[in-house]
Amino acid sequence: MARLPRLTVPGYPHHIIQRGNNRQAIFQSSEDFQTLLDMFEEHAREFEVAIHAYVLMSNHFHLLATPDQEHSIPKMMQAVGRRYVRYFNQRQARTGTLWEGRYKSSLIQAERHLLACMAYIDLNPVRAGMVQQPIDYPWSSHTHYMGTRSNRILTPHPLYWALGNTPFAREAAYGELVHRGITQPDATALTESALRGWALGEPDYVADLQRRTDRRVSKARAGRPRLTSTS
Repeated sequence: MARLPRLTVPGYPHHIIQRGNNRQAIFQSSEDFQTLLDMFEEHAREFEVAIHAYVLMSNHFHLLATPDQEHSIPKMMQAVGRRYVRYFNQRQARTGTLWEGRYKSSLIQAERHLLACMAYIDLNPVRAGMVQQPIDYPWSSHTHYMGTRSNRILTPHPLYWALGNTPFAREAAYGELVHRGITQPDATALTESALRGWALGEPDYVADLQRRTDRRVSKARAGRPRLTSTS
């Protein structure tokens, strides 16, 4: 079956996943982590992408981002991907690919899933057993939203600003949201939608997206199409 083209719609949040080839490590040092973040900061600004959240794991990373233009995310990911591979290969005296094919992404309904997606991203290192609390992991956006570190790469989404009228109120509300965690069905939905390229949201949201593109945005129902009666 031919793979679907990636769907990118300006003004909508996108959940992005990029994995290392054969699940291999894509970072070997703190300098590598910081270099990738610096590249994202540069090219997000260049191609007009608002990055709301991220986590860099040992062999993959997640982004939550909203593009201003249809080609903003593809151009950013291409520029960063190529530059980082050249950097990493030179540092490690290696050749060949680093990424597991093209990046995966899906659109998510902001009102229904954006804050949950941020929490899902922040909790990746905890689920992996790397830290006890997300605040202890240095390579995610969580420290920024908890007020312990300023991060220029980030553009908070309006839904984050709506959590409170002061920085302290927003940090407390978001910290409580992450502390509560997300359900396993929600975590699975966020992962599967990104890996398969399906939009994640309520039926009206998905239907609205489908009207904007010829590309199928949700999984087709199994079985034969339902016949309509002509009698």
